[in-house]
Amino acid sequence: MRIALFGGSFDPVHTEHVRLARAAIEELALDRLFVIPSYRAPHKSEGAFAGEEDRLEMCRIAFSGLKKAEVSDCELRAGGTSYSYLTCRLFRDKFPEAELFFLVGADMLENFFSWREPEDILKNAVLVACGRGKEGTERLHGKFRDRFGCDFRELSFCGGEVSSTAARVAFAFGKEPPALDPAVVSYIRTKGLYRYEAARALELEKPERREHSYRVALLATERAKSLGVSFVKALLAAMLHDCGKYVPLSSPLLAGFTPPTDVPEPVLHQYTGAYLAEHVFGITDGEILQAISYHTSGRENMGTLEKLLYLADLLEEGRTFRGVEALRELFWRDLDACLARSLKEQVEYLLSTGKPVYPLTLRAEAFYSARENAKK
Repeated sequence: MRIALFGGSFDPVHTEHVRLARAAIEELALDRLFVIPSYRAPHKSEGAFAGEEDRLEMCRIAFSGLKKAEVSDCELRAGGTSYSYLTCRLFRDKFPEAELFFLVGADMLENFFSWREPEDILKNAVLVACGRGKEGTERLHGKFRDRFGCDFRELSFCGGEVSSTAARVAFAFGKEPPALDPAVVSYIRTKGLYRYEAARALELEKPERREHSYRVALLATERAKSLGVSFVKALLAAMLHDCGKYVPLSSPLLAGFTPPTDVPEPVLHQYTGAYLAEHVFGITDGEILQAISYHTSGRENMGTLEKLLYLADLLEEGRTFRGVEALRELFWRDLDACLARSLKEQVEYLLSTGKPVYPLTLRAEAFYSARENAKK
């Protein structure tokens, strides 16, 4: 008997998960494939955003068309951190004579070397990887053989660029996410998953500004993963960052707000936005409020979430200013270097046009330029 194990958060499950499972069934000539939602993935700093039963049911819906696929709740029942070596042991004990395979995407293959007990996984199962978008696995074969004395198998299937993170952002903004089974989408909407009360703030924005906030959220949440920043914090900061953009100081919503002195008009909404986020939309997290408060001006010694929001606001895919592509590349490679360069270019642009430069921005530019120069 040939059996494959396919684990993940599935938060939510999307069509590329199903396509990978179908490809594995065909290419590995599988008799059975077990889809295993994790209780808590060890490589993620946050837990799942949908509950265990909801993720289990979404998987049952999504994989219902694959006759050889079965959804297992073994990791959900076990609780705690879901380590793959324990799951492989469980299925090896249950099917001692089976040829066992363990499926991973190219992104997970990159991190396999740092997993808990990878040798134990390979003792019980053959690792099988698929490609993902433009990510290749060729360079990893030699590294894998050097470390483990064996090689992994590779499916010819190459998955598309689909992100569960992007799907959660789409649901949070009330949008139709791409690459999800319509029945899964219906389940999510019926259950009210991935929705946030703070999304009411988007009603204060014009339609084109809401689209901007959505693009900022997509960029911020994707980059947040590698920075150790909470998905929820990145999402809410992006969702609310411009909520003060069109609210005049005379609005009853700002009745208790006292504006700082000498703030240029384009900068003022960062302060009104933070006030509205706290006093109208119930945000109490200091990091989120701080990020909103300085997302236009920047400041000295910013926290990671502040830097992330400042740059996501500047570099979301709707921006088309000269040099934006170079800054985007740097954004994914070195956040502080990107911040220093963007502040420098912003100050130079404002000075060249005769527009006022807010003192916080000047101090931020000097601070981060000095930091970058000290590295050289």
